[in-house]
Amino acid sequence: MAHFGSKGWLVKQLKDVGIRRHPVELKKLETYKSSILYGLYKKYVMKKLS
Repeated sequence: MAHFGSKGWLVKQLKDVGIRRHPVELKKLETYKSSILYGLYKKYVMKKLS
């Protein structure tokens, strides 16, 4: 289990909503830094929760 807010946690949250690759560059999520993953999290996951 990944710690809350860690890179692994962000990857898991994005995969839970169906995002397996970066929407533009199409590379796997695991290759990106946490800051980019957090941006994707805010854009796709937080939007669905609201």
